[in-house]
Amino acid sequence: MTTNELSYEIRGCIFNVYNNLGPGLLESAYEAALAYELHKKNLSFARQVGLPMVYEELSLEIGYRLDILVENRIIIEIKSVETLLNVHHKQIITYLKLSGLKLGLLVNFNSDDISKSIFRKVNGFQDFTD
Repeated sequence: MTTNELSYEIRGCIFNVYNNLGPGLLESAYEAALAYELHKKNLSFARQVGLPMVYEELSLEIGYRLDILVENRIIIEIKSVETLLNVHHKQIITYLKLSGLKLGLLVNFNSDDISKSIFRKVNGFQDFTD
């Protein structure tokens, strides 16, 4: 499965969670439900994945945690906030840079319209078609 096809499958899982639970819950509830949906699709994933931070010679073994990492290719950053801020978008871009991965999805479940609350983020400026 290509990364784009995988992204499409993940979006379907996100829609299922939102349609069943609606907005207003804690991020941890959406994370658990999304993990269940990914499991039903037989997708490989890990929750709360440690992400080391390296700055010059300094290395912090677990500087950050990815909410969900799918197939070791796509980061899912889950939010449940009134309004996504620019810093939320920048956060997932930073996670992509630190991890060396190409694709991330930022999703805000606290929304009236989930289709307008899923943001695809790509690491780098090159055309991404895988």
